[in-house]
Amino acid sequence: QVQLVESGGALVQPGGSLRLSCAASGSKISDSYTSWHRQAPGQEREFLAGINGYSRFTNYAGSVKGRFTISMDSAGNTVYLQMNSLKPEDTAAYYCRVGNDWGQGTQVTVSS
Repeated sequence: QVQLVESGGALVQPGGSLRLSCAASGSKISDSYTSWHRQAPGQEREFLAGINGYSRFTNYAGSVKGRFTISMDSAGNTVYLQMNSLKPEDTAAYYCRVGNDWGQGTQVTVSS
């Protein structure tokens, strides 16, 4: 079992940028698939992006492709989500996932 802790959420203006972090402990994620998801109030949790820790291959949901970038540090302990050109509709709680393990989430609010 891996423990995941997200951080980096904040209040940001439309058009701004944020970088979220997902720090893993208890198990290596460098040979796992790690993904970012988000959930807005009253909506289902949706997939955003994923990265294969071994090949570093990435994939994205269409709604964020070109604006969000997922990456992993060289040690394979932390996965990042760089978010650019943020929109009010990006407001949500953001979670990372490895297998059946989820973090507690970090809140992103996009508002002027």
